[in-house]
Amino acid sequence: MWTSKTAFKKLKANTLGIGKKHEELACEYLKQQGLQLKASNVRFKVGEIDLIMLDGQQLVFIEVRFRQGNSFGGAAASVDHFKQTKLIKAASLYLQQEFGNNPPSCRFDVIAMENNKQIQWIKNAFA
Repeated sequence: MWTSKTAFKKLKANTLGIGKKHEELACEYLKQQGLQLKASNVRFKVGEIDLIMLDGQQLVFIEVRFRQGNSFGGAAASVDHFKQTKLIKAASLYLQQEFGNNPPSCRFDVIAMENNKQIQWIKNAFA
């Protein structure tokens, strides 16, 4: 069985680099659409929020997903119920931390990209 720690670290670093690249592409795309970046890669024990942006007065929590192809449903389908639950918990913690008992209006969007680099922006992807 192949278990090289060095090879695993390189693979993980490469995967993280790919994710960061696509998050940057998504952020630039959304800025062109008029959104303003508030924060990126906000981490909590329960999960991570890729991008937090403002769309007018509405706070938008954005999950960025990239897949090499559309096997298993593609990038958008990879934001399953388990991932949505983690994002909702992380967003709740962020809202409490930043706004206390007076949170703004907010929504969850998904930016899905597949190998062709086509960006699919799904507004109000889940609640």
